[in-house]
Amino acid sequence: MNKFLMIFSVLILSILVACDNDSTSGNDTITVEEVITAFQDAGLEAENATEMTKDDYGMAPMKDDEAKRFLTPSIGEGAGGRILSYSNQDDLEEMKAYYDDLGRESAMFFSWTIAHKNILVQINGDLPEEEYNKYKEALEAL
Repeated sequence: MNKFLMIFSVLILSILVACDNDSTSGNDTITVEEVITAFQDAGLEAENATEMTKDDYGMAPMKDDEAKRFLTPSIGEGAGGRILSYSNQDDLEEMKAYYDDLGRESAMFFSWTIAHKNILVQINGDLPEEEYNKYKEALEAL
């Protein structure tokens, strides 16, 4: 009986550890506001951030915990990006794959994506690569 309890305990512990890997760690959690501030502190455009609505997602999955849309006026009127926060890493990766696959299917839908910790940033593909790298650097510094 003791051997059974020990094996059962190890099995339960293994399951709990595996489940924990699906979530982002509390120590590595970044807020959407922290990302916006990091972009602005780096001298990057992240203006007029607003909560995303269901219309902002289009056909994309809505599995984030929080999401804001921001504007980058230098690209053009209404152009910008999205900052999405996730508690589940699989959901973040699914959304990143959605945007990346969309861009591969048609150049018209190309956008830059950056995944870091619990955050996914998606930015209009008209942004020059040099500028994209600055956004990436600012996010990865968090």
